[in-house]
Amino acid sequence: MSRLIVIEFMSLDGVMHDPDGSDGSPQGGWAFRYGREAVAGDKFGLGEVLDTGVMLLGRRTWQLFAGIWPGRDDPFSAQMNAMPKLVASRSLMDAAGWENSAVLRGDLATAAQERKREQDIVVTGSVSVVRELMAHDLVDEYRLLVFPLVLGAGTRLFPDGTAPVNLALTSAQTAGPAVRLIYTRSDNQ
Repeated sequence: MSRLIVIEFMSLDGVMHDPDGSDGSPQGGWAFRYGREAVAGDKFGLGEVLDTGVMLLGRRTWQLFAGIWPGRDDPFSAQMNAMPKLVASRSLMDAAGWENSAVLRGDLATAAQERKREQDIVVTGSVSVVRELMAHDLVDEYRLLVFPLVLGAGTRLFPDGTAPVNLALTSAQTAGPAVRLIYTRSDNQ
């Protein structure tokens, strides 16, 4: 079976909200304070998953990305644009704004579980999607780019009340000013 991989920019205290400043929050844009190179390219080390997997996004993240990625032509952007994308949304009727995108109809957890039988799924941003998948115990791997700052407030990846899960650290690498941590499901469940 393939993997469901969650990738997130994160502060040291676990905040994942508004790393690029697009939400206009008081602390927004925190990941980009370290320069473009801190966030550009395949910082999450997805490699061939970008060519063989599918991206699953919530509506807000998809709309943000659909306004950014189609206009870029570097090799990483070409992979992002070519990758199939599913948009989890109850309100979006059409996903024609970004090539290879389709609106995911039906139950998110069921659709993700079925799709995971065929190919790897990558989820980025999309806190409501991530939390729904976490609640159904569908996340196999977390790839976190942790930046050296404490924000003190904001939406966290693992809020209070998150169900416990055992993970194993499989990689820790510096990535500019940040560190990329890869955690997978532990056999000690």
